Amino acid sequence: MATRLTRMPSVCGRCLRSNGRIEARTRPTQRLYSSDRSPEAAEGSTPEQNKDAPPKEKGAMSRRLEEATEEALLTGGRAGRRAVEDAGFSEELKEKLLDKVQTAKFRSQYAAAFAEADMPAAAGEGTRTIATAQPWTGEESQSDTVLRMLNDAKKPLKPEMRGQFQIPPVDMRIRREPKLNAGQRAANARDRASTYTGMGMKNQTGLSDEEREAMRKELRDRFTPAARALPNTLSGLASLANERIEDAIARGQFKNIPRGKGVERDARADNPFIDTTEYIMNKMIQRQEIVPPWIEKQQDLAKAAGAFRARLRFDWKRHAARMIASRGGSLQEQMQRAEDYARSEELHNPRKRNVESISVPTNSTDDIVMVKMRQQAAEDADVRQQAAAAAAAAAKAPDDASRPLPLPFRDAEWLAAERSYMTLAVENLNNITRSYNLMAPDLAKKPYFSLERELAACYADVAPLVADAIKERATRPAKPLFDSTGTGSAGIFDRLGSKGGKTARIHDSRAPHYGLKEMWRDLWS
Repeated sequence: MATRLTRMPSVCGRCLRSNGRIEARTRPTQRLYSSDRSPEAAEGSTPEQNKDAPPKEKGAMSRRLEEATEEALLTGGRAGRRAVEDAGFSEELKEKLLDKVQTAKFRSQYAAAFAEADMPAAAGEGTRTIATAQPWTGEESQSDTVLRMLNDAKKPLKPEMRGQFQIPPVDMRIRREPKLNAGQRAANARDRASTYTGMGMKNQTGLSDEEREAMRKELRDRFTPAARALPNTLSGLASLANERIEDAIARGQFKNIPRGKGVERDARADNPFIDTTEYIMNKMIQRQEIVPPWIEKQQDLAKAAGAFRARLRFDWKRHAARMIASRGGSLQEQMQRAEDYARSEELHNPRKRNVESISVPTNSTDDIVMVKMRQQAAEDADVRQQAAAAAAAAAKAPDDASRPLPLPFRDAEWLAAERSYMTLAVENLNNITRSYNLMAPDLAKKPYFSLERELAACYADVAPLVADAIKERATRPAKPLFDSTGTGSAGIFDRLGSKGGKTARIHDSRAPHYGLKEMWRDLWS
């Protein structure tokens, strides 16, 4: 059969090129599916092929939903978990989500450890420090505060100013030990010959069995390898020192050691009723020997009062002894008369309580409180003195008890002569007391002085001493008119002379001596 040939129209090359461009620009649209739905693909797909095929990438919407679900679980708490359960997810998906939540919590709790574990080996020290540092909580930690204070106090040096570590040079050359001469070797040698004396087993003439065994043990311990090695740590040195101290105590070397002085401790240091600040201030004042102004005024007052009372008692004792002795009689009669006056003074004017030592917050001498104190002191003293006088009268001889006692000894003329001085002295003491009371606290204030009270105290104190003053005045040797320095008697001319008189007074002066030149100048000038 003959083949029929169709005749194709001829097309030029330009038309073919233009048709090709149009076909390339307009491509047929195709619909894409997530899975191939053709029957060939459904038949040809097997489980083995799906298992070996790589997993397909999730879409953007799926990833966003998964992130939103995880965020709800992490930040939502129970509400987020309930929303996930109500969403209708499968159990497998729920387990995955909860596992991710637990993993995220664990990693956030130990973030520093994970950061250090995931740190590459090439990371620097600063990067490692920043990665493992504690996150900022809003407050500065104590360690950072201390480090910042130290850096502010001591600024670190600049890198160019810091010194670099230099390896110390080591001389590796072999050197010989220095040779010792014969004298040095002899000086450093040890005499060990006496150590082995009597060590023979047969001829035993030096030591006993116990001493020989102790010597062997000592030598064995001494020459044992590493037996005398010293410790290289502080604890080892301490144990070695304690061991030697215990051995010395066991040998009795600490029995006769002289003891040191005990530590003087102030009992007020631990007193809970004394303020610590007050105690420290008082110790500082005592250590520096500083006293308050009212203490200095108190010392001045005590010194002035003591001087006035001492002079008053001395003058009255001398005057009373002279007046009683001037009445005549033997020495025994004069002393007996003075003793009678003393007993009468004890009955009529007993020694009273020292009212001046009582502190009162008043500046009045005749205060009601002071009057009551003096009256109470006088009554108590009267009772005690009457009982003591009765006991003394019972112990005396019968002739003394039968003789009546005179009135206490007084002298109006002496009082009139001395009243001006005593009045001025008491006024001076009251002025000092007034200035003292203005400075002193209430518990340390003192009452004013009274002339009558001072005279009564003077009479009571001096009366028992008058008899002894009369005896001393009568028995002392008479003082000559002109005393001599030698053993023999000397006259008035010897006293006026250089030999019989006292030592001459020499006035030392740094001025030039007055000689003939000075006299000649004074005469002709």
